[in-house]
This record gives sequence, C-alpha cells and structure tokens, in this order.
Amino acid sequence: MEKLKNILRKLSNRYASKWLVLLFDLCIVGLTFFIAYIIRYNFNLDFDFKLFLKQVPFVLVAAIISFLSVNSHKGVVRFTGVNDVVNLIIGINIIATILIVSTFLSRKFNFNNTFDIPGSIIYIHLLLNVLILVGAKFVVKSIYKSIVTNIEEQKSILIYGAGTSGMITYDAVTNDPKSHYKILGFIDEDEGKIGKKINLLNVYNPKSITKEFIEKHHIDEIIISIQSINSNKLLQLTNSFFNLNLKVKIVPAVKHWIDGDLSIGQIKDINIEDLLGREPINIDNPLLIEEYTNKVILVTGAAGSIGSELVRKLTHFKFTKLILIDNAESALYNIQQELLRNNIKHVETIVSDVRNNVRLHMIFNTYKPDIVFHAAAYKHVPLMEQNPYEAVSVNIKGTKNVISNAVKHGTDKFILISTDKAVNPTNVMGATKRIAEMLICCQKEASNGKTKFIITRFGNVLGSNGSVIPLFKKQIENGGPLTVTHRDIIRYFMTIPEASQLVLEAAAMGLGYEIFVFDMGKPIRIFDLAVNMITLSGLRYPEDIDIKITGLRPGEKIFEELLIDGENTKPTYNEKIMIAKCKEIKIDKVRQSISELCALHSTTQNIEIVSKIKDIVPEYNPNNSKYDVLNIK
Repeated sequence: MEKLKNILRKLSNRYASKWLVLLFDLCIVGLTFFIAYIIRYNFNLDFDFKLFLKQVPFVLVAAIISFLSVNSHKGVVRFTGVNDVVNLIIGINIIATILIVSTFLSRKFNFNNTFDIPGSIIYIHLLLNVLILVGAKFVVKSIYKSIVTNIEEQKSILIYGAGTSGMITYDAVTNDPKSHYKILGFIDEDEGKIGKKINLLNVYNPKSITKEFIEKHHIDEIIISIQSINSNKLLQLTNSFFNLNLKVKIVPAVKHWIDGDLSIGQIKDINIEDLLGREPINIDNPLLIEEYTNKVILVTGAAGSIGSELVRKLTHFKFTKLILIDNAESALYNIQQELLRNNIKHVETIVSDVRNNVRLHMIFNTYKPDIVFHAAAYKHVPLMEQNPYEAVSVNIKGTKNVISNAVKHGTDKFILISTDKAVNPTNVMGATKRIAEMLICCQKEASNGKTKFIITRFGNVLGSNGSVIPLFKKQIENGGPLTVTHRDIIRYFMTIPEASQLVLEAAAMGLGYEIFVFDMGKPIRIFDLAVNMITLSGLRYPEDIDIKITGLRPGEKIFEELLIDGENTKPTYNEKIMIAKCKEIKIDKVRQSISELCALHSTTQNIEIVSKIKDIVPEYNPNNSKYDVLNIK
C-alpha cells in the first residue's frame, strides 16, 4: 500500500506536456463535431459521411489556431480555475467564428463545400465544446484531487463566516488540488443565513457547535474568515473553539493577500500575537524619514530583544552612521552578521558596557551621535531581587553615564526604554527603572538645553528574552507542566515590532520630558495565555500538559500599571498613544540621593541598597520578598 502511495505521489508531482493538453482538447473538438452532426440529423447516420470526414481536418486546424492564440494549452489542468475557463470559452468562440466566416465565404464565392458547414451544426458544436471541454478539465482536476486525497488523510473543517470572505476562503480551499481539507459547512451569526445552504453546504448557528456536534461530524479545524473581526471577538471565539479541542486558523486581512487573491498557503494558524485582546498598533508617520535621515544614531543594549528590533527598523532609514553597543558578545555578533547578510552599511558594532563611563566618553567623542536609544538594562525581576547592586549599577549608574555623555557631546535626542514595572514598583528591577526615569526628569534644569529627553513606557513584550512566551514554549517541549505564579495574575502585552515602532515614533514626536505610553487594551490573564499556548501546540489541557501554580515570586504583582499618580495624560494624533508629563520631583534632593546610591560599594548589604532605593522612590513597596520589612514605618 505504501509503495502504491509513493507511485501516486510521484505521478501527482508530474505535469502533462502542453502539447499533450492541446492534443487532448483537439480530440474533444473532433468528438463534439461528430456529436453535433448526430444531433443535427436526429441521431441518425444518414448524413454525408465523406463530407464530414473532409471537414474534420479543417475544424481541427481552426481549433489549433484558436487554442494557440489564447494559450489555453499552457494551463495546468489540475489547477483549472475561473480565469482558465473564461480563456477556454474565448478559444471555443474563436473556433465558431472561424467556421461561420468560412461558411459565409464558401457560399458567397462558391468554394469547396468542405468549408460550408451548416449554422445549426456550428452552434451545436459551440455549446458541446463549452460543456465537454470545460467539464473535462474539471473531471481531470477532480480525479487528481481524489488521488492526492487518498495519499494524504483529509481534515474536516468548518468556515466561520458565510460572507464574501468566507466564500473566497471556500474557493481557495476547494480550488487547490493539494488541499487536504474537506469543508463540511459554514458557521455564521447572521440569522438570515443560519439554516440555509451555500454551495450545498449547511450554515450553522455558532451555538450549535457543541462537543457532541464536533464528535458526530468528526470536525478537526475551524477557519475564521471574517475581515472585520476585532481582536477581542477573535480571542472569545478562539477560546471557545480551543475548549472544544479544535485547531483554529485565520484568514489574513485582504491587504496581505498576494495580488489581491487568497491562496490556501496564506491561511495561517492562530498565534499568540492574534490573541492580544486589542488591535495591533500600526504607525505610518512620514516624519520618521526626516527624523533619521543623515543622522548618527547610537543604540545601547543593541543585541537585546528591543534593541535588536530597533536596529532592524532603523536600517530602513538612510542614516549616516548606526552604532550598536552591547556587552553580550555572542548576541552582538549575531545582529552584526544579520546586518552584513542584508548588506546594511555604515554600521559600527562595539562591545562595551554602559557602566564603563570612560569607554562611553571615547565612543561619544568619536561618533558624536545625534540620537541615542538607551535600551541597555537588567530586566529579570527574580534575579534583580537577589542582586540589587547589579540592578543599581546597570539600570541607574549605567543610565546616568549615558545621559551625562549625551549632554556633554551635544546629542539632540535621548530616548529611554522604560517599563510598566516602574509604576508603583514592588520589586528592585521596577524601582531601579523608576529611578532611571527620575534621572531624565532631573535633566530638565541641569541640561545644556539642546538634548531632548524622552521616556517610552510599555508592558511585557511577547517573545523577548526571558519573557513568559519562550518559557512556556520550552516547558511545552519538555512535556510540561507550565508554571504560572498565580491563577489571577494579569499582564499587558505587546509585540517586539510594536514596542520598537513606538520607541521610534516617540523620538520623532517628542519635544522633551514626556513619557510615551499607549493603550494596550485589556490585560491578558497569564493562566489563559498558558492554556492557549498548550492548545496552539496541538495539545490539550490538562490531559496532555498540566499547569502548575507556583505562588507569586518575590517582588511580583498581580497586575501592572502604566501611569503614576500625578502623571496626567494627553492624546496624540494616534489614538493608541498617549503622552504623560514627568511627575514633579525635588530635583536637588533626588540627584543627591541617586549619587549616594551609585556610590555604594559592591560589598554593601542588599537590605541597605534596597533601603536607599526606597528612600528615592517612596511609592516603591516591596512585595512578597525579604525586603518587605522596609514597608514598616
């Protein structure tokens, strides 16, 4: 049986010669010409058979001329579509036209009666050609598809959406000869469509799609084909289908179709980005071109998740020089090689550490950057709880070093990459990032007046190094369980490209001392995210992979915030992006306290370092950690 399947696979991958296709079509034209005579003479053979035999070669020559003129023989029969049928019908009409013209000329000038074909036969021949030639193409296509279907197991699917997009999806699936899908029906919420048939398939009410229904009809997948669906509705639908152990695919937006046509290869699996619970943020600002053209741009932390994506987006602009700084040698090498493969020029990759102020001075003095994106930071909450000195040295002292060099060397704009964990922080990492923000606010009076300082603040980034998505993927690969610290813990999420685009936009829009935040929609429950990832992996919760609740980690919140009390927001031209002004602080006192914090030695006790951090950030309240004692007044 397997040997037969292999033979069928080989045959299915071969294409018929265009001349063989032409010969096949000519045979049908000859056959239909004979049938036309039979019909014309009431299914009797009492016509001039010798004359018929003389006319056949002429009819075939006419067919050759017409088929070659429209190139119908060059089409791949197994892929026959509407355009192929239209082209073939044009060719058939050309045959009839040639025969009509030859008959007219023959009768007018008394030519050989070989070219004199009765009009009734010509029209019967035309209709038969349309029916049989077109039908033959689809019969061959159907036979091929049945062969392929027998080789590979078919999946039964339902299409969610019985509108225009659903019909196009139906055509894309059914017209693809290598499709392994069998469409059993449509699902639609429109009461006017429910219970009716489309292409002989039932339109079902979403409420009727129960576990019993799925088992009865052996449904494997759902394809969601609604162009206007919002992400909240998509999240709701996906969760309901996941609960029925169904795989879910989605039809992309029309703008992503190739040449305006949908192909089955474009129907993609639902991914985590589709389930953010909000519309993706897309920014199209022509000011960005002006902002980054002919500029020297420096990116710290350029090998990290955000930093590297920033670099990729910056390569779309005609900068004078792009300087990448990171102390992660291997990761920096990888982004360097990626840029080389893409033939990106005028890039300098420098292995350096933002804690080394002397080295930073040399770099700034050499390149004189116009724009600085400061993405270098320690961001792992549990590790920074255990190592507060390192969090201070990088997130605060390192930021201070980059700021001072930006001011000293006349940088036009400085953009700090911050985090929602800096808002009312409950952990060391968030508190040190809040102090980094305060360093920016301190520059309002101290700077030379040239450098514009801007803060971007956003939530968790999907797929970034050390984030929950890669962790869940690894745990799924290892067979589970997935670990969630609390069943009700929620987080805001965004994609790496969205985060990077926001940062670029902030640099172009910012006038100085603003905090850019954006509407991230509804937060996602991490437990639900874990369940979705299990299902997206083709597994079931809890049968295949379980989820283990481990308890909140030191410094971890149930939910995150994006704004601090006192930070009033105002809208921008993009409704998804808001601007908050830096909260008023006692600059001299804060600057002095930060200097004292940065002066602490590595041998200083952790509790003393964290106590100093709390003095600077009064809203910092350690939670579920050994530093909780500092909350006691």
